[in-house]
Amino acid sequence: MTASDGPIDLEDLTGKAATLDDVANRAGVSTATVSRFINNPTVVAKATAERIREAIAETGYIPNLLAGGLASSKSKMVAVLIPYLTDSIFNDTIQTMVEELSSAGTTVMLGLTGVSEARTEDLIRAAISRRVDAIIFTGPVTPNVEQMVRRSPALFIQVWDLPEDPIGIAVGFSHHAAGRDIARFLMSRGYRRPHVVTAQGARAQMRRNGFVDEWTASDGIAPTEAHVEVPSRFGHARRIFAEIRRLDHMPDVVVCGSDYLAQGVIVEALAAGLRVPEDIAVVGFGNSSIAGEMRPTITSVEVDGARIAREAIAAIRNRKGTALPPDRWIDVGFRLVARESA
Repeated sequence: MTASDGPIDLEDLTGKAATLDDVANRAGVSTATVSRFINNPTVVAKATAERIREAIAETGYIPNLLAGGLASSKSKMVAVLIPYLTDSIFNDTIQTMVEELSSAGTTVMLGLTGVSEARTEDLIRAAISRRVDAIIFTGPVTPNVEQMVRRSPALFIQVWDLPEDPIGIAVGFSHHAAGRDIARFLMSRGYRRPHVVTAQGARAQMRRNGFVDEWTASDGIAPTEAHVEVPSRFGHARRIFAEIRRLDHMPDVVVCGSDYLAQGVIVEALAAGLRVPEDIAVVGFGNSSIAGEMRPTITSVEVDGARIAREAIAAIRNRKGTALPPDRWIDVGFRLVARESA
């Protein structure tokens, strides 16, 4: 088929990876030209490079950059993709993964996706190009990511979440249930005017929904709310606390999406002459080291990040061929840790 024959029917490629021949046929060039473009795009004429680039996008072709070139061989490489490292709730998980995988002779490729879908897709593509044995992922799955991953033999592991239909396997917990249990805990402690601060991310939104659903169903009055960018951090607290002071009714508890934000709210409250938790209580999330060291110590939700890492590693080690494990959902649960701040 040549370029004039029209686009490749992607349905014909379902379940298998596009090949160098597919790209060459679509672009109307030789496979050698495609190879030269992949290795060094500047050596190919501009118009030709553009045709090849379009053909790669249309076919979904991902080059094999694994030394030796055999897609069936084990690369002993695992890609771990997270949004960010600063003030990250994923740090314990990442540290355990890197330590245990490295000790077993596996190379870990750590990628920071941020909140950009394009960057996420580029990193997924780069990982598959190097024929990694597994991709450990914490972000939202876009249609392009799903398409790439389903064509790859790499084991795709979604962590810190339990989607209804994971592409590969999922190791995490219910964020909706975590939000629900925070609401139940605060009600049992007598709080009545919560203010919920939610980061602009899918998991944080699920926790927010769990909290609001439970609170509204039990109390009948929706909590006041605010939103922050991801990642939520200490520095957001000044704006959040200023907004709280302008509310018609001062909340008696602030529910934060991270311990770092909770720490900032506590500092702002104390600076304003308020007592925590007597005048205003604060709840965090993640049970970071700061939660137990802050004064007052921070009530938070603990997730066993190290166990998430161990379960993901076990799935990689126990995998037979390209078949998925029989148990595609591993629920590690969570634990609410009550401390001085609430």
